[in-house]
Amino acid sequence: MIDINTEIPTLKSVDFPRTKIIATIGPSINSFEKVLELLEAGANGIRVNFSHGTTEERLTQISWVRKAAKSLGRSIALIQDLQGPKIRLGDLSTMIPVEAGQVIRFRYGADYEREGALPVQYDFSKNVKRGERLYLCDGKIQTIITSVKDGIVHARVENSGILYAKKGINLPDSDFQGNILTKKDLKDIVFGIENDFDYVAQSFVQSASDIEKLRLRLLNLGSDAKIIAKIETRAALNDLEEIIATADVTMVARGDLAVETEPEIVPILQRKIISLGHKYDRPTIVATQMLASMSENPEPTRAEISDIATAVFFGADAVMLSDETASGKYPNESVRVMQKVINHVQASSGLQEIDTIQSINAHNKQGAISTAIIALANDLKATAIVAETRSGTTALKIASRRSDHPIIAITSSQRVAQQLAIVYSIKSFIKKDTHMQAQKITDWLRVHNVFKTGDIIISASGAYPGVVGATDTIKVRVIK
Repeated sequence: MIDINTEIPTLKSVDFPRTKIIATIGPSINSFEKVLELLEAGANGIRVNFSHGTTEERLTQISWVRKAAKSLGRSIALIQDLQGPKIRLGDLSTMIPVEAGQVIRFRYGADYEREGALPVQYDFSKNVKRGERLYLCDGKIQTIITSVKDGIVHARVENSGILYAKKGINLPDSDFQGNILTKKDLKDIVFGIENDFDYVAQSFVQSASDIEKLRLRLLNLGSDAKIIAKIETRAALNDLEEIIATADVTMVARGDLAVETEPEIVPILQRKIISLGHKYDRPTIVATQMLASMSENPEPTRAEISDIATAVFFGADAVMLSDETASGKYPNESVRVMQKVINHVQASSGLQEIDTIQSINAHNKQGAISTAIIALANDLKATAIVAETRSGTTALKIASRRSDHPIIAITSSQRVAQQLAIVYSIKSFIKKDTHMQAQKITDWLRVHNVFKTGDIIISASGAYPGVVGATDTIKVRVIK
């Protein structure tokens, strides 16, 4: 087996970040060299936003990411972010001013110049009813729906503003009745499977059943991609714990979530979602506007620095950049700033406030082994933890305990190695399934001066390499 992981890690705190970084690719990252620079700056995962771009552009972007990852000898997670029922205004030839008290109309595919109805890119007329709120331009203009008839939605404007083409629409009171995978999404899912994405991010999740439907579709199409549930609707809050338990990863999508709920609610939800992720051994991602000012400016605001630090304090697995890297002026600088904050926070271990909520899996075999490994590592002041893992579950469960120790994950699956790239504290290596693999990787790291004489290594392995769920052995090794 070819080992694509040739990069030799260092285990110093500043060089082994525990919280990972996801960057979004877009017009600002328009060459292989720029993708390479983004990964060198510290990105561990790359998000491809399927709300924008052409098939040809995406194919090129995917090839850049995989080529750059291979050239650096690193596992990089590739994330497909489905558009979902993201409702936007359609094309308008000019900006349109609206006044408080005015009644405006919406229709799917309308011609505004000819009929006076505003065009929308998704037919939501069957999902809304009178009295519900309809927010335009990502919440800047608020309206109330007054009637729905013959596919036309009428709404009364509550505050004056200006409408622009393709700006977002939010419907915080509306129920999409489990119909959140659009025809475009279904087509994009097939594309994602054909092009080997590691994760599929499902937008506007409302219930755990939305995750189950997507998972069944992926399984039927032969995909082993994991699902990221994006929490960005009011309806999702009614089924939040079950959504987190059902999905593989949860994303706090704070942009639409703030519009769908209230901005002051989002920080509390963020901490709750991260805590529930710890409870169910599920990685969590904090996203949206983390360094928004750096889309235009080379330096972040002090509030943005504090925002990143807070996500690290609470134990998020990853923090994500969107416009900052996709279309901003300073994509690499944004990643470096984020990396610098993460490194500084994790080096100040006495300040960390990671929730210590107990996993619901603490008392099953894998959970108990993971807890024991962390306890041993803490008691013996171990240098690192080395875990053999076929499916990634052992490494995930250890990582969910939020140890300060670097976790070296060894797997024979390139897919698993890439999926683990955005999980807390994990550095993954791809090696063939053989006995004593943890010892072999430890010896290799010793040769390369990552480990030194006297270092204590805690390893987890199984009697049957490559068998999922077979981890049953813990070893303590002192490097000589």
